[in-house]
Amino acid sequence: MRFDIMTLFPESVDAMLNVSILGRAQERGFLTIKTHQIRDYTTNKQMQVDDYPYGGGRGAVMQADPLYRCWDHIRDVTGDPHPHTIFMSPCGRTFDQSVARELKEKWDHIVLVCGHYEGIDQRFIDECVDEDISLGDFVLTGGEIPAMAVCDAVSRMVPGVLPDEECFMEESHWDGLLEHPQYSRPEEWHGRKVPDVLLSGHHANVAAWRKKESYKRTMLRRPDLFAKFDETKLTTKQERKILQQAKEEFAAEQAEKNAL
Repeated sequence: MRFDIMTLFPESVDAMLNVSILGRAQERGFLTIKTHQIRDYTTNKQMQVDDYPYGGGRGAVMQADPLYRCWDHIRDVTGDPHPHTIFMSPCGRTFDQSVARELKEKWDHIVLVCGHYEGIDQRFIDECVDEDISLGDFVLTGGEIPAMAVCDAVSRMVPGVLPDEECFMEESHWDGLLEHPQYSRPEEWHGRKVPDVLLSGHHANVAAWRKKESYKRTMLRRPDLFAKFDETKLTTKQERKILQQAKEEFAAEQAEKNAL
């Protein structure tokens, strides 16, 4: 899978995406991530990429032509006539795990456009951008952080990037739930002990405990997510039993907490 990131700050993006897991994945050929300095595609000596907005107002708007030249260069070097192009914008649909899975499954080449200032010329969006994506209902100073988040979230699902699919399939949000608590050595720290079941070596009991704690954590921290959880997906008696236990324990724990 390939990502091309159009940005005014390629060094900051490279510093994050070319190290650790994603860096090794690129070295091994599972993934390609390239950044492109938008200023390199200007036609004036000042390397100007922005100008005052028509109609007045504060700030500046990134111009359509440098953006288009950069995007067109990506098409030339990749041979892809229209890569799936995403503008990182607070006006876009909210990014979540389901969107990450959709992008990974539908596209093998994605261009991420990082805006700055007051935004980018709408004409570039109309001609070249396929969709806007937002990290949430807030505004950042530029699109680099959102672009890196999207690239990272999608890339880790590409075969070969992580050692096994379980590395991401058992994590928060994959199945609409939050991940269970995690523990490591020592067995006791500051008087707090690791749950006995995790020391038992009984894999089935460990798996059941983790699923139950996943339910309980989602009920506590993200009741909105739990309300959307489709219980009809639970096809076995054991799965339904674990969910029922989680509900009962959660109710008892909340009742005890409220009584204090």
